[in-house]
Parts: sequence; structure tokens; C-alpha cells
Amino acid sequence: MATIVPTYPNAADPSSLLNITPIAGRIGAVIEDVLLSGDLDPAIVQAIDAAVVKHKVVFFRGQHHLTNEDQEEFGALFGDPVAHPTVPVAQDSRYLLELDSKDGHAASSWHTDVTFVDAYPKGSILRAITIPEAGGDTLWANTELAYETLPEPLRQLANNLRAVHSNDYDYAAVFSGSEDKDKDRIEQYKNVFTSTVYETEHPLVRVHPVSGQRSLVLGHFFKRFVGLNQPDSRRLFDIFQDHITRPENVVRWRWQAGDVAFWDNRATQHRAIADFGLQRRTLRRVTIQGDVPVGIDGKASQTIRSETTQGLQNA
Repeated sequence: MATIVPTYPNAADPSSLLNITPIAGRIGAVIEDVLLSGDLDPAIVQAIDAAVVKHKVVFFRGQHHLTNEDQEEFGALFGDPVAHPTVPVAQDSRYLLELDSKDGHAASSWHTDVTFVDAYPKGSILRAITIPEAGGDTLWANTELAYETLPEPLRQLANNLRAVHSNDYDYAAVFSGSEDKDKDRIEQYKNVFTSTVYETEHPLVRVHPVSGQRSLVLGHFFKRFVGLNQPDSRRLFDIFQDHITRPENVVRWRWQAGDVAFWDNRATQHRAIADFGLQRRTLRRVTIQGDVPVGIDGKASQTIRSETTQGLQNA
């Protein structure tokens, strides 16, 4: 039996304290009249947290006042900020990851942040510093409604699959403009990103720890399905991933300097659009510690490999 999607699944909650305007029919909302900081009223913090779970990604315009420290303190209101496990933090920060195109290139592939570790982030908070005059938008996809709208045979198949995720993947394939002249740059980036190589086994379908909703855990850190060979894994990946990124499950955000996006990393995928040529694009991200996913069978994710480039440290 097919799942019936609610008439308007992304509708604003009339009981919320916030001024919320949904963007797309299934994902995304703008929150107005809130000046972000590390000392917001607890009721507002709770309302923002609830809005992130409901709308999957929320946006705040005009937050030009935020410094690196302010962004980190704001993130800390929602949990413990954590640095990226392999990439160095931005200068003058404790946890921030800087996403800077510098030469006009950007990673442009659908993913959920850091799924190559077991307790990948609960949420991510991205602040726009320098934005191209045109281009450089970001897309987010709702992985919960992707699961709910699967045909029943595919949903039953998904319920029983587990997948290995790793940070050791084809970097050239997800970088825009990866011609021969960029091989050294990509190789250098890969060497930093894989200074420790992780492999983690996740359920394909995880249960959200707050809402109880089910969602698909995939994206470009996916390596293979447990028990299946690489060709069969890739065919199944494409089927499920295509359902996640269907246009009706996606919202597109046109950045302005000073914008902040806050998304539920447990229920979304996202990707940058690398269409801005040699224009500069700089954003900074704080991630918030998450829990270890649990599948519908109650079995948790588990790290199966943690190997440094200098030697083994099996987890």
C-alpha cells in the first residue's frame, strides 16, 4: 500500500514562537526577526530546534554581526560543537570548518555531513561570508519524505539493507572543473581529508531520535551495501538516491552575505552548485555532535575501520 503524503508537509506550526515562512512544499523555511547569538532566550532556542526538525533546513537573513566565536556559541546552544575529524579548523576558531572556493572550484555532490563516522553530526550551521554575484546556490533534500514516498517493495528492501560509508572516495568526481591541471590540488585535498580513513556501517533506514520518523542514509560517502558486490550496490544506490533528490523533495537557496542556514543533518542531504566560475565563495560551518543512528530493527551503526596514513588504529 502506498504511503499518503500529508497535504502540506512543510506547513508552518501556528503555535511556534517564531515568524516562519515555508519555502518549498516539502522542505525549507525562513525564520525572520531573530538576531542570532550565543545568549538567546531558551524558549527561542527550543523553538528553533523544533523548526529545524520540522522543516529540515531553516534560513536566517542579515546576520552580518556574527563572528566566528558568535557562530560557535550559537551552535553550542543546540549541543556540543565538534570539529571535522580530519580537516583542520578555520583560523581563529575552535570548531569552524571553512569552505572557501579560492580558485572557483567547489565540491558539488549530494551528501549528508560526515556519515563516514558512527555518530555523525546532529546538525550543521553554515554562515555566508563571501558570495558570488551569480551562482553558488545550495540544495537540500528531505530524506524522510524520500523514504515515506518509496513504493512499498522498495521500502521493504530498504528496511533490511545496511551500507558502508567512507571518506575514501573518488574526489575528482565531486569537484567541479576537475581537469588535468587540477589533479595536484585534488590529490592534496584528498590527502588531508583521508589523513585518517574511516569506514562505518549504517542502516540504510535510520529512526530519527526526536521525531521517530524514518529516513534514508546515503550520499557520496556511500561505498557499498553489506552483502552485495560493487555493481549491485551501485545500481541500488542509484535507485534510492534518485528518490531522495527528486525535485519535489528539494529546496534551493540563493545565498546573500550574512545568511545562516541551519539544517537537520539526520534527515537531509545537501550539495553546493559549482556554477560560479572564478568568483570567490566563502562560508563557515559549525557542526553539532550527533548520536549513533539506530535502524528500525534496533541495531546501531558501527565503525568498522579507522586507519591513519601512518599506520593502523582499528576501531
